[in-house]
Amino acid sequence: MPWPDVTVVDACVRRDGRGGSPTAVIDDDPAATDADRRTVAAAAGTSHAAFLGPERAPDGGWPVRFFTATTELPGCGHGTVAAQALRLTRTALGELNDRQHTGGRTFDTAAIRRPTGIEVWFDQGLVALRHPAPDERAAIVAALGLTADDPHPTDAARIAAPGAPRMLVPVHDRSALLRVRPHLGRLTAACRRYGLLGCFVYVPPEGGRPGAARMFAPAIGVDEDVANANSTGCLAAHLLDTAGAQTVTIEVEQGDTLGRPSSVLASARRGPTGITTRVGGLSVVRDGP
Repeated sequence: MPWPDVTVVDACVRRDGRGGSPTAVIDDDPAATDADRRTVAAAAGTSHAAFLGPERAPDGGWPVRFFTATTELPGCGHGTVAAQALRLTRTALGELNDRQHTGGRTFDTAAIRRPTGIEVWFDQGLVALRHPAPDERAAIVAALGLTADDPHPTDAARIAAPGAPRMLVPVHDRSALLRVRPHLGRLTAACRRYGLLGCFVYVPPEGGRPGAARMFAPAIGVDEDVANANSTGCLAAHLLDTAGAQTVTIEVEQGDTLGRPSSVLASARRGPTGITTRVGGLSVVRDGP
């Protein structure tokens, strides 16, 4: 079916408004099938598409669904940033505080007009952390093609799940990050075997310098993501947990290898029920509906 009025939003741009992850955002059509929705991202030239529901869910949240060319996602961080940025542009407000319903969960969102775009934050919720089993880690590392010199000297891989689990894999420095050339077929098979969304390879923030990361998720049709906001929140939770801190705030640069420099912000807090996170980014809404 044809989809009129698709707006592309560059989500999680750098502070000067450059780059970002192009995301298609569109008002959902109740008559559409999921097969129809899977066609939108490719037709718009984006990796993901966000579908805005026509009315609030019973719990008061605005429904938003996310699709790649191959599947529906239970959540999408940069897609949420894009969706809420477009929702704000449809108002005359300077700031929009609301609730979003995605993947069976309703959470707080905030969108604020800034000189270089729209800043969006959302509550990611609880992030569960565990250490990967040896065979699990070995399969992912082998599929990534990491050498003996690439692992980080003090940090270690973790499985992080704000819903869908993904593996966080630290490397020594930005040069090692740029050298990563995964075997996508092997990585797809390993992720499906262990039930992982994908693999977030990163260099931790250090000395006031932002961290850097690359997200590979070929099992869901995204060979490499320009910006993965949910994984950045997972990284904040991991760094807080390993440091034994009560709060941590990070910035992680992404997208440089794809020519789309991006930046994601995240904060993590330890509470009575576990580690919760907030994730944010700046977006630029392109001309459109």
